[in-house]
Amino acid sequence: MRSELTEAAALAQRLRPAIADERVLAAIASIPRELFVPERERGRAYDNIALPIACGQTISQPLVVARMIEMLAPRIGDRVLDVGTGSGYHAALLALLSDHVWTIERHAALSENAKRTIAALGLDNVSFFLGDGSRGLPEHAPFDAINVAAATGAAVPTVLEQQLAEGGRLVAPVGAASQHLMLTRRTAAGFERQQLEAVRFVPLVRGEHSA
Repeated sequence: MRSELTEAAALAQRLRPAIADERVLAAIASIPRELFVPERERGRAYDNIALPIACGQTISQPLVVARMIEMLAPRIGDRVLDVGTGSGYHAALLALLSDHVWTIERHAALSENAKRTIAALGLDNVSFFLGDGSRGLPEHAPFDAINVAAATGAAVPTVLEQQLAEGGRLVAPVGAASQHLMLTRRTAAGFERQQLEAVRFVPLVRGEHSA
């Protein structure tokens, strides 16, 4: 574990020129990314690239993950929704920076693997759900922050924005052929949206979960 954390700390240092939030960098340095990738990919776990995982999905480029979390600005005490559990890496980082994370995934195999990995790290403030992430988890709303780790198409689903608490933030990739991050803030007057940098994510799949 010590060598893994040394590599994680080195990754955080390489991200420093692009990431100003020291809390995000500290979280990156604390989580061994290699535990979240398939064994055959572990030699590239700390490269700043996306990597394939099971079920045709990917673990996102570390810089993109860090930027999304920085824009989301999770705080201790926050309730966070993570749409698209995938490897669980994003949820693990969010767990270090907030009070509790609810993460939803449509692939049972990915959800179970992420649950085991996060439990092995001693993180006990993440709850796992199977289902259609585009619907969120209205029974657990409102959320102070919502992370969407899949491209939503032309716009963020209204049902997800409606699950934000006042003052809440949502970050999601928006677009199809061309994608960019979108930061949504819920204020007393409504929703404010800000377009951020270009990205590339797998699409957010609607419908029932799969085995």
